[in-house]
Amino acid sequence: MVKEFATHHYWALILGGSSGLGLAAARKLALHGMNICIVHRDPRVEMERIDKDLDAIRSNGVQAIAFNTDAMSAEKRDSVLMALKTAMGANGRVRTLVHSIAKGNLKAMHSNDDATLSNEDFHITIDSMAISLYDWTQAMVRLQLFAPDARVLSFTSEGSSKAWKHYAAVAAAKAALEAISRNIALEFAPLGLRANCIQAGVTVTRSMQMIPGSEDIITYTKQRNPFQRLTTPEDIANAVYLLCKDEAAWINGAVIPVNGGEHISQA
Repeated sequence: MVKEFATHHYWALILGGSSGLGLAAARKLALHGMNICIVHRDPRVEMERIDKDLDAIRSNGVQAIAFNTDAMSAEKRDSVLMALKTAMGANGRVRTLVHSIAKGNLKAMHSNDDATLSNEDFHITIDSMAISLYDWTQAMVRLQLFAPDARVLSFTSEGSSKAWKHYAAVAAAKAALEAISRNIALEFAPLGLRANCIQAGVTVTRSMQMIPGSEDIITYTKQRNPFQRLTTPEDIANAVYLLCKDEAAWINGAVIPVNGGEHISQA
């Protein structure tokens, strides 16, 4: 295994990295020599499993630290970043910020039986799943934590431009996330940042399983996908890795489908 990131003392900061796409990205980047910092929010019952995952990441010969904290708190964000700065030392820099926060509301807009989306539901979802990307990027720029050639990556979905029941708040957040990412790509380019969104195909994660009707979505996607299968977290992690390589430096401001061609099929 080529560990091309090791000699540069690179780090990846992964928001929402204790499971799903974020954890898969952490594992893949660690395989190639990138040190890992994970910010997550999980109950105590999950910590044994998370500690084992961190030990597995460290077995690749990299450093791995984690913070079980509220990524939406400005005070706690600054505390995490100061701890990361200490851990990196004089030579370390963040090569990539990966945004994988999945804190969204999945209520319907209209229902005769269940609670419906409120204004506050939209605010919480958009703040967590979109605006937080800018908050963390801006804070890291202020503290000069990024490498001269850094990558800001986030995960979006087809829901940013298509309507799915119970997905309105998350869809609004994904659309906002893409817009924020584009402007990061434009306005932070002079500092060496490249920002891109990965449009992940339907992937079985804890967040996906919380969507009402998710089993129907899974069945439909398997029929629709040219390869007749779902996207895996490892598929997305491979794309994260590719976008972190030197050769991907000219990719900036893009929304990149990583879904085996789901988006081109009308089946």
